Amino acid sequence: MKTTRTLIILCLLANTALASDRNFRLGSIFTDSMIVLQKSQVPFWGWGTPGSQVTLRASWGAKGQTAADSTGKWMVTLRTPPAGGPFAVAAACGDTIITLADVMSGEVWLASGQSNMEMPLEGWPPRDTVANFAEVIRTSANPLVRFFTVKRATSGIPEESCSGKWVTSSPVNATQFSATAYFFARKMQQSLKIPVGIIHASWGGTPVEAWISAGALSPMAEFDSTLKKLEAGRESNAQLNSWLQRFPSMDMSTREQKTRWTELSLEDDSCAKPSYNDSLWRKMNLPVLWEQTDLGNFDGVVWFRRDVPIPASWVKKQLVLELGPIDDIDITYLNGVRIGGYEGEGFWSTVRVYTVPDTLVTDSVLHVAVRVVDYQGGGGIYGKKEMMSVYSAINVAGSETGSTERVSLAGEWRYLPVAELRGNVLYRCGAAGQPFFTRPHLAVDINPSMATTLYNGMISPVVPYAIRGAIWYQGESNVGRARQYQRLFTLLIEDWRAKFHSPAMSFYYVQIAPYTYDPGSNSQLLREAQMKTLRVQNTGMAVTLDIGNTATIHPADKLDVGERLARWALAKDYRRKVAYSGPSDPKAVRHKGYIEISFKNAGRGLVIKEIDGKNGFSIAGADSVFRDARVETRGNRLRVSGPDVPKPLAVRYAFTDTSMATLFNRDGLPASSFRTDDWMK
Repeated sequence: MKTTRTLIILCLLANTALASDRNFRLGSIFTDSMIVLQKSQVPFWGWGTPGSQVTLRASWGAKGQTAADSTGKWMVTLRTPPAGGPFAVAAACGDTIITLADVMSGEVWLASGQSNMEMPLEGWPPRDTVANFAEVIRTSANPLVRFFTVKRATSGIPEESCSGKWVTSSPVNATQFSATAYFFARKMQQSLKIPVGIIHASWGGTPVEAWISAGALSPMAEFDSTLKKLEAGRESNAQLNSWLQRFPSMDMSTREQKTRWTELSLEDDSCAKPSYNDSLWRKMNLPVLWEQTDLGNFDGVVWFRRDVPIPASWVKKQLVLELGPIDDIDITYLNGVRIGGYEGEGFWSTVRVYTVPDTLVTDSVLHVAVRVVDYQGGGGIYGKKEMMSVYSAINVAGSETGSTERVSLAGEWRYLPVAELRGNVLYRCGAAGQPFFTRPHLAVDINPSMATTLYNGMISPVVPYAIRGAIWYQGESNVGRARQYQRLFTLLIEDWRAKFHSPAMSFYYVQIAPYTYDPGSNSQLLREAQMKTLRVQNTGMAVTLDIGNTATIHPADKLDVGERLARWALAKDYRRKVAYSGPSDPKAVRHKGYIEISFKNAGRGLVIKEIDGKNGFSIAGADSVFRDARVETRGNRLRVSGPDVPKPLAVRYAFTDTSMATLFNRDGLPASSFRTDDWMK
């Protein structure tokens, strides 16, 4: 909707217009309802015909002019007003005019990371949901909180454009907002009473190196081969993109989450029929994640088929078919009839057990077909071999306790991909003629776990938009590489500061929560690496040892996470008097019979909250064996001792994968896990 001021701008620009420029456009980040950083020099950029003159004028009074360079790129910087609005911005090249309406001036932050940042307000039901999400969404209407969500995209080269648009917070829009970023923005807006904008760019299951530019990664020799492969694979990736454009596509991000993967028309219905000829399909031994097979790093829709001989005595008997877990979604057919399926998001670890009615068991050979959708991370029918079987629900004696005889479904299956998901776009190649098997071969299969690919596809397109700072929630995918992570994480912070032309830009991040990782993962070392990153200027860390859930990697409490990040920003960037950190920077001094540990940010004193009678501390002497410790609180200090450790050398606190917080300050903020030794590498 154009305001009066917008019309005035249009008239002023029209007076200088000469000719139209069909190449003229703005960068993807510039849309109606955008928020610009208040009281700053804010860059606006775009493209036009090389040498063309570009004029920008804002209704708050700022204006600027430039010429497009030899590549057609142009950039104009406008001084923004104090927080307020709405305003309008008009950009003109010849008589081509682009007008941005409902522009607000306020605070802008970038939110990024992996699944715990990506997790939307409505969560991924039924397994992973956000606490109190229904009420939060119901009350989310606030025109002063706005999001630009960068749609998922990978690339081997830095991209100039992305998909997304600025939207205001409402019960309709907020369902897909990053929950952590939303609670951060809501707290900031409530405290500052001004518009707050979030640029959200995250992707679940991704490592930190995927978010760093190639230039910043180049000093790390361990990524040399990946960077060289990406460079060599540019041509084949372009060929794949061209091939995909032949097929119908749909933007999956525009579909309602609850029904996103239902009723997909993929021209593949025949694949479920027993009479279908699958002799030309390729073969895969199941169970397995298909990333470990010739299919490789593939997201999309794949059919699996197999004929299964069963004992003649099972004919016309009720059967039970087990497939184990399927990542992420399935519809399962037997003899051409659907017998079950999980078509919602969040069921990737759910074991599939389906009952087969006796009316379907008409022959001693079962025709099993499964359509699998993988929309992120690993994909396929995976698990253990013994989890894949079929058996009679009623044994020979007629008992309903089940038969002990089973026919294994593990082994060779035929498969056919019928649709490929790249970013948020699903390309539907169908089943007729098995077109997927003509797909161009990639010299390097670009995927979101590869170094630089997410920086290229999701961060580069919004650089150098003016932002106050960044919030980050990631680290789970780098568990097991803690020492490397500390270097990479520091590189990311420095890289983004350079790219956004803000050398001291604030960067606040979340320390990963307790979780039951695989044995030997030692995620406490990753938490330690994150804690050590606080040595980097203008950083802050939200500790989550008290609000995790060791049974799920996606804890439900995103409110406290977002608000703890906001505390850092409010205290450091906006000079508000709020507690922002739990006890930090532990310093240990050995004494006869005990070790004394002092902390910064102890506030009004330290508090120990035992869990099941345990205080979370252990102590060791010369034998390096850690035993439960006694702890006394003394202001901002702790005295740690052990009855069986007369000469203590080291203390550890909450230093396991699953340790929960017991140490807090009186503001209720927890301390990070820590240790005073260096015995574990």
